Amino acid sequence: MSTTMTAIENPKVVSHQDWLEARTEFLAKEKEYTKVRDELSRQRRQLPWEKVEKNYVFDGPTGKESLGDLFGKQSQLIVYHFMLGPGWSEGCKSCSYLADHFDATTIHLAHRDVSFAVVSHAPIAEIEAFKKRMGWRFKWVSSFNNRFNYDYHVSFTPEEIATGKVEYNYKQMGFPVEEAPGLSVFAKDVNGDVFHTYSAFGRGLDIFIGTYNFLDHVPKGPTQGYIKPEVVQIKPAGSSCCSEKHSR
Repeated sequence: MSTTMTAIENPKVVSHQDWLEARTEFLAKEKEYTKVRDELSRQRRQLPWEKVEKNYVFDGPTGKESLGDLFGKQSQLIVYHFMLGPGWSEGCKSCSYLADHFDATTIHLAHRDVSFAVVSHAPIAEIEAFKKRMGWRFKWVSSFNNRFNYDYHVSFTPEEIATGKVEYNYKQMGFPVEEAPGLSVFAKDVNGDVFHTYSAFGRGLDIFIGTYNFLDHVPKGPTQGYIKPEVVQIKPAGSSCCSEKHSR
């Protein structure tokens, strides 16, 4: 899904019959895409699982919570890796844009055996302050005192950044800051064992931004480009936390 601004200059205006012919031709392409997307989703659900061997314990607003605790009563868990690092005075604007969609989604996921939680590297006090500022209600915990973000390749050490190569989106690449966006999925079996089933990064997150899906259907498309964070302490001047160079 592109976020490039599109100008409408001299749009082609035709008769109703010509419009209908063009629309019907394009409908065939849309149906083809739908079938391909359905098949891709089926194959995604068939991907193998890996057992989570580490006992990750997070800091929550009411105390310590393990990765297993985040499931609640459900057997499936979606974790969004939100870019909010230690000492940042606000979260990534792109992550915040996406997070505005979370509260309306979590109740529907819960009715379908899925729990949802957000994890950030910042200490819980900093998370709570930003969450209150934004008026969000979804579950949000801190990985400040464990290796979760590093193990799932959404946080990088200053030393890694300095080498110019970090592991992100399943390859070695340059990345301008120490935090990155992502989404990971986990499942829990009847014995309580937790398994990692899927992770997505970069442009793989676009589909979760419902507003983009609406905007892709209007003539101008997404008319506002990406806005860089303004006051992230560790962000090098002129860098972007989610720039197009880190896309799929």
